[in-house]
Amino acid sequence: MIQTVKTPWHLWLVAGLALLWNGFGAFDSFMSLTQGDPYLRSMGMTEAQIAYFHRFPAWMSVAWVVGTWGGLAGAILLLLRRRWALWAFGASFVGVLATIYYTFIGSPDGAEVMGGNTAMTGVITTIAVLLIGYARFMTRRGVLR
Repeated sequence: MIQTVKTPWHLWLVAGLALLWNGFGAFDSFMSLTQGDPYLRSMGMTEAQIAYFHRFPAWMSVAWVVGTWGGLAGAILLLLRRRWALWAFGASFVGVLATIYYTFIGSPDGAEVMGGNTAMTGVITTIAVLLIGYARFMTRRGVLR
């Protein structure tokens, strides 16, 4: 006999907010990579920041895409009540860590050029960790299948 677990109301709230949050990140990375400088200028970036983006090594671009699109995939999988959401959020977190590493340690001027925005970096990291924790909690409770 298969036992079904009722979906808690907060799953829809968390998944919806995660979809909005990660949807913007995925949109931003897509527009940055496809529209380039005009999009980056429209987002208020300086010429030095745009030049910094142009110097990204290939692995950094991949990490950024994994971070943003992994989060979007995780949100969609959470909405679909799939346990793969945990893995997608995990991949997103690895992408976030890689971008933080490159900005603050791996590049000679990343933190300076990008303004050392540690507050936003902290928010992004915290949300990524919370989404992993939430997906793990929902998986253990049997809500995600």
